Amino acid sequence: MVIRNKTPLIGLMLLLTTFSYAQNFQGKAYYFSKTAVDMDNWGGRQMSEDRKKQIADRMRSMFEKTYVLTFDREASTYKEDEVLEAPGGQGGFGRWGSSFSAGMQYKNIKSQQYLQDQEFFGKQFLISDSLPKLEWTLGTETKQIGQYLCMKATATKIVDEFDWRSMRRKPRTKDTTATSVSQDIEIPKQIEVTAWYTPQIPVSHGPNDFWGLPGLILEVNTDKTIILCSKIIMNPQEKVQIKAPEKGEIVSRKEYNETVKKKMEEMRSMYGGRRNKRRN
Repeated sequence: MVIRNKTPLIGLMLLLTTFSYAQNFQGKAYYFSKTAVDMDNWGGRQMSEDRKKQIADRMRSMFEKTYVLTFDREASTYKEDEVLEAPGGQGGFGRWGSSFSAGMQYKNIKSQQYLQDQEFFGKQFLISDSLPKLEWTLGTETKQIGQYLCMKATATKIVDEFDWRSMRRKPRTKDTTATSVSQDIEIPKQIEVTAWYTPQIPVSHGPNDFWGLPGLILEVNTDKTIILCSKIIMNPQEKVQIKAPEKGEIVSRKEYNETVKKKMEEMRSMYGGRRNKRRN
């Protein structure tokens, strides 16, 4: 992990930390993730305000989620907080969207291991890769998040070609800085990331696939998504075992994306055939 340090303040703050390194050290951080949706960019200009609201309400379960990061010095798991779903809460769009939502992620900083437990249309996969690396630039800005003093860091991130949080309708002019997902949808190839981390908890963990800063990451802003920590529990009474997932077909990220592409082509062909039959 490469970090460009702009200030010696980090070292001082690390010395002043009140963090306790107990033998059985463990922590839990709760995050709320929210992604902004520009309905006008998705053809919403022709919709009434009531119709826009109906669609936005249906998408809320996909775009607004709560996650739990459980961590020790070396490893962490990041997964969606289990919430009892209301009957009928997930429509067809919700089920489709859940297939693109990241499953439980395991990161091990010592071994540089990254695993993602992922279900896709009823099949279990175990995506195995090395930890994604970002070249962080440390800034001098600070802000308070709860009781923690946080510092700013920025980076440029290569976007996964099926990260639905950055999906957008294609402009009419060709954009060479984006990856084409379908005839109508694309994803930018890279985005700017702003993170806020606290040296008061000097571990290199963070939400989602973010890590590598000299303190726990409490907030991340990426493209249209914000991930914000709402609660931290240090050394909870009930410890859990932080272990790598083991179930599922082991594939690389590239192999998994190829599987998704194939399924999308099958569905496009199937629904396209149905539309053609109705027209005839």
